[in-house]
Amino acid sequence: MDFGGYGVVICVLLGLIQFAIYIIYSKRKKNVKRLEVAPGTVVLYQIGRGPEAPSSSPFPLKLETYLRMNKIPYMNDHSATFSKKSKTPWMTYNGEAIADSQFCIDFLADTLHLNPSAHLSDKEKATARAFQKLLEENFYWTMCHEMFMKKENKEHIASVMPYTGLKLWFVLTWLSFNLKKEMWGHGIGRHTDEEIWYIAEHDLRAVASFLENNRFMMGDEPCEVDCAVFGMIAQVRWHMPGSRHEKLLHDELTNLVAYCDRMKDRYWPDWDQHCRSSKLFNDDSGKIYFQDGATL
Repeated sequence: MDFGGYGVVICVLLGLIQFAIYIIYSKRKKNVKRLEVAPGTVVLYQIGRGPEAPSSSPFPLKLETYLRMNKIPYMNDHSATFSKKSKTPWMTYNGEAIADSQFCIDFLADTLHLNPSAHLSDKEKATARAFQKLLEENFYWTMCHEMFMKKENKEHIASVMPYTGLKLWFVLTWLSFNLKKEMWGHGIGRHTDEEIWYIAEHDLRAVASFLENNRFMMGDEPCEVDCAVFGMIAQVRWHMPGSRHEKLLHDELTNLVAYCDRMKDRYWPDWDQHCRSSKLFNDDSGKIYFQDGATL
């Protein structure tokens, strides 16, 4: 078969994979539509719990930590249903759907008049935003490269995903293919492995240097940016064992390890109940948090 023939076969296979994933998600979506919650309750749609942290992705952990930080009533749906933008996590609030973790946070801040960063100056807010974007728009892609593009880590990333069997194979194949395209478009995927690690190391060291001896990113009290930083660094801390990222964190940047533990203790006293590897794990789909002023 010539190269063009192989191309057709590959396209057909990828099409079948994407169709299979669509069928899986669409079946779950029908169940989601029947869920009913009281007004003022967020329904958070995410991909499912991770083995060592409450999510195997930084962005659901970021958003759920923000909900907990502000004691917003919410309920999880772990059906892996994607939004109309084909993004996850996303949420509904009083019937309105909002996609993208940051748009969700901004929507809730505007709607509920929340400002956990009110104690910061404009300059401090700008600095916080810069570090958030450094992690989410740059460092994040080095994590994707480390876990999805390096063959030696493929087995571990499979253990982190909340799926098994054929569905796991579909999702990993689909994710690897799409991430490779996205990383090329971003630009980071055009670099060598050594160059990508250079970026990762300097980003991680920059965050650790700025945090220094602070309890939280911007001082003694946590603010909005801590949700994003925690969501990202927690993946390195708990879901990338043996990787270059994790080794750097534990061998040299121990202030980031302690930072993760502080955020976990403050906002996730029930952490073990949301980790699949824990004997205490309990599927919390449908459970409403902070209902009628309740605590965790």
